[in-house]
Amino acid sequence: MWLIPGMGCLALFAWLLTLVDTAAAGRAYAAYGGVYIAASLVWLWLVEGLRPDRWDMTGVVLALVGSAVILVGPR
Repeated sequence: MWLIPGMGCLALFAWLLTLVDTAAAGRAYAAYGGVYIAASLVWLWLVEGLRPDRWDMTGVVLALVGSAVILVGPR
C-alpha cells in the first residue's frame, strides 16, 4: 500500500535533483539525508507508535545541523 506513494516521492525527488545546478547537487542530496532522518523519526512516532527518545532527537538535530552547514556554509 505504501509502495506506490513511496516510489512516486522518490521519483519526484530524483526529478527535482536534476533541476539543481550540478555543482550544488551533492549538497542538495546531503540536505535530503538530514530531512530523511527526521522524517524517519516522525514515521516511528506517528505510524509505529514508538516515541523517539533523547538520543534519537539528539541524532536528528545533529543531522539537520550538519545538513544546514553543508547547504549554507560559506563557499
